[in-house]
Amino acid sequence: MPLFSQALLNPGVQKREVFGWAMYDFANSGYTTVVLTAVFNAYFVGVVAGNAAWATLAWTLTLAASNALVVLLMPALGAWGDVHAAKKKLLACATAGCVLGCAMLAACGRDDVALAVAAVLVSNAFYSAGESLIAAFLPELARRDAMGRVSGWGWSFGYFGGMLTLGLSLAYVLWAQAQGQRAEQFVPVTMAITGVLYAVASLATFILLRERAQPQQPVAGRGTGVLDSLRRLRGSWQATRRYPDFGRLLACTVAYQAGIAVVVALAAVYAEQALGFKQTETMALIFLVNIASALGAFAFGYWQDRAGHKRTLGWTLVGWIAMTLLAWAATGPGLFWCAAVLAGLCMGSSQSAGRALVGLLAPPQRLAEFFGLWTLATRLAAIAGPVTYGLVTWATGGNHRLAIAATGLFFVLGLVLLKPLDLQRGQGAAAA
Repeated sequence: MPLFSQALLNPGVQKREVFGWAMYDFANSGYTTVVLTAVFNAYFVGVVAGNAAWATLAWTLTLAASNALVVLLMPALGAWGDVHAAKKKLLACATAGCVLGCAMLAACGRDDVALAVAAVLVSNAFYSAGESLIAAFLPELARRDAMGRVSGWGWSFGYFGGMLTLGLSLAYVLWAQAQGQRAEQFVPVTMAITGVLYAVASLATFILLRERAQPQQPVAGRGTGVLDSLRRLRGSWQATRRYPDFGRLLACTVAYQAGIAVVVALAAVYAEQALGFKQTETMALIFLVNIASALGAFAFGYWQDRAGHKRTLGWTLVGWIAMTLLAWAATGPGLFWCAAVLAGLCMGSSQSAGRALVGLLAPPQRLAEFFGLWTLATRLAAIAGPVTYGLVTWATGGNHRLAIAATGLFFVLGLVLLKPLDLQRGQGAAAA
């Protein structure tokens, strides 16, 4: 069977539509790569906050506040999108919001802590909403036995978008440094590059991707506005009791995604603070990570449909544990580069496997709502992981090595919580 066979898609779905869907991963990956992983995090700590003792903790708390906002809103917005068949409209709003947030980031300079905090709050919240909404289209596009492969297409293609944004930013930074410019002069331009590419690349999604869902009849006694939908958050969470394996997946997701959130949000900070990397070296490192992530997402996407989604995710968690041990042991760039490559391979495969598992275990009529719960889990993780890292560095006087070692415990916990998940039983509950 060809790598991109039409047979992997649901009836009526064309390959160009899957391309449009994957282009959103291409568009939004630049935000995580440049803003959260490679550039703005270290810029916030070193320049905006002046490398103060509280700088790393302030960065992690800002991300935590943004993710708390997503935790409160996203499941309800997902449920509203299901009722009104409006996932695509909500996706457009989320995209516009994140692009606006990038423009705010471009205005941040030295000592602009309040503006930087507001910009990260806005941009990360809208990015997270878009990530959840685009994922909810996956079960509409791919056959259930091909969910891993199609998810892998999107994730791997997305990493190339991250590389494009990072590559253009790195080229500009090298040019600016050759002109004698300081970080507060060239970093804002990289934020503008990120926002423009996000907006332009996502146009393909809105042109090619269809909204297949049909509006649903409101439940008696329950409104369909956003405020009414917010009241469904508790009910959405309680609904997982009828789908216990989906609940187990959410618990596992909170654990291992907490570790991934540390890598995404603090890899550049660790490289510069613990190992003395320069900004251009960090950007080159993240570029390599994106190459490894693309390969991991694509290759593991095919492997997981054959070997099993649960087994695939389990092996990637073992890889994450090994990565944290390598990063902790590294005293120079050589071993840390090896850890970075391993992190990239695990990043792409674990993210792809997690999204595919949600697609398999979510009830077909409640896709946006249950993908909203998945986003709730990932955002809770994005609070727990980086804040734990920030608290460890703050409590130990800046001991980043101890903080990265503590991160490995999240992956160990994820592996433990994954064990009781029964995929066959969970799929039966979702289809009932």
